[in-house]
Amino acid sequence: MPNCPSCHQPINSNAIACPHCGMTFKAYGHPGITLHRAMGEEYLCGSCTYHEDDTCNFPQRPYAKECTLYQDISQPQNEPIYAPRYGLIKSIKLWCQRHPALLGIIVLVAVSFLLALSS
Repeated sequence: MPNCPSCHQPINSNAIACPHCGMTFKAYGHPGITLHRAMGEEYLCGSCTYHEDDTCNFPQRPYAKECTLYQDISQPQNEPIYAPRYGLIKSIKLWCQRHPALLGIIVLVAVSFLLALSS
């Protein structure tokens, strides 16, 4: 069971706020949005990936003490999601499944073209 960083009382790991001191752990009261806080006098921006690559659009930048987007530079970055490559036939089958209306139009044009050539 973790402890509250403010009052050091034990809290539930899913708690949105500390029941003892009221410190908020989750942004906007939503359990899925973690609220990162700076400890001491340091600002979060100094060690944030978004600040480093200049993609941060947070209004309090570079003096943010709380942030929902914070990513620590010292932590390893997530690997890109693996996107499998398919063979030609599998790719054609998947394309046909995704675009049946367009496939119907192509077949209709091809049949019309063949009928025009044969007459």
